[in-house]
Amino acid sequence: MDIMNVNPTRMQMSKLKKQLITAKRGHKMLKDKRDELMRQFIELVQENKRLRDKVEAALSECTAHFVNAGAVMSKQSLDSSLMSSQQQTGVEVGSKNIMSVDVPVFSSVSSSPDKGDIFPYGFAFTSFELDDAVLSLNALLPDLIRLAEIEKSCELMAAEIERTRRRVNSLEHVMIPRYEATIKYIAMKLEENDRSSRTRLMKVKDMLLAKAHHWDS
Repeated sequence: MDIMNVNPTRMQMSKLKKQLITAKRGHKMLKDKRDELMRQFIELVQENKRLRDKVEAALSECTAHFVNAGAVMSKQSLDSSLMSSQQQTGVEVGSKNIMSVDVPVFSSVSSSPDKGDIFPYGFAFTSFELDDAVLSLNALLPDLIRLAEIEKSCELMAAEIERTRRRVNSLEHVMIPRYEATIKYIAMKLEENDRSSRTRLMKVKDMLLAKAHHWDS
């Protein structure tokens, strides 16, 4: 493991120890964040699968209703019946925060509170199959909007999970070992310097004693 290019001093070692504590604390927080993101992501994926199956089945049913309506009505009558709508439906976009990830919140907004306005035609010259098709499509709208919301949320959360995973790995396999290796290196250098200092002091002491007692005479 490479060590940092620092001076091997006690002050520097104390500074690195504090940084190591901060790095380990950050590592734990990021791991907790990653785990919670994964938990919520899995829940969303499961809901996405359930809702997509429901939507696909409902779309097949809705398509069947339109096919049946087309079988009993002329194409011209069917097209003219659906040409103008009394009710306009839009989507309001908001957001909510999940573990520092802003995910979208979609909700439908209708221009008319009257549920009967979903039919853009009179009932005198149309078939009940067309009524069933319009009703089933209208009932499907909330699930379609929720499905879009979930899929975008999954996309954003997956990107955040990957970013968090990279940061966790960087701390766990690079930064923290590097701090530990550098601290160990500084400790060894300081111990080596202490031994050298003691050796020099002992030699100076021996020289002074020898000089005082004329041992070299």
